[in-house]
Amino acid sequence: MSSPYTLCRGGVLGLAALLLSGCASLLPASRTEVVSAWGSYDDALQSLATITPYGTTRAQVHGMGLDPRENPAITVLHFGDVLQRFAAATLIRPDDVDRGIRDCLHAGQQCTGYSISVKKIARQRVGNFWLDSLNFKRETVSTGWSVDALLVFVDDRLVYELVGGHPTINEVEVKRNPLGPLQAWGEVPLLGLQ
Repeated sequence: MSSPYTLCRGGVLGLAALLLSGCASLLPASRTEVVSAWGSYDDALQSLATITPYGTTRAQVHGMGLDPRENPAITVLHFGDVLQRFAAATLIRPDDVDRGIRDCLHAGQQCTGYSISVKKIARQRVGNFWLDSLNFKRETVSTGWSVDALLVFVDDRLVYELVGGHPTINEVEVKRNPLGPLQAWGEVPLLGLQ
């Protein structure tokens, strides 16, 4: 029959082994995602490639799931917003400016736009659980993708499209604090000494 000391010692050792082996899984993780039907950067490009200036209407764009009333990734731009984005175009010779931008500038208030911004980024803290928990060293790996698009309309006709973004996001952020948990003390203002 085992003594209480043996059972306790075995339990402590088992708990310690569990904590040490599974510590990495205890580190925080987060995700930033703008809800979209696009599962990847390539999906977004393929979808946006079906839109053609002077060949696509606003109703057709909405039919593709790009309706600002239903899609939180879309910001509606009024003429002033669009004008700010193309302010440099007014300084260029008119013949050197894209036809869609020229038509937008001439249309005035009838020119509007959609700014589309979709991103899917996962952040995972990696490394040593104890160094991370005690704030000596924190390492975060961010992976994902993002796409930004600008659609410009004159009345209900698409006249200009611009697509860009980050096909692959893979970033590593490392923060080292030699004093660990004491490092933040210098950053906290003392009450009554302000």
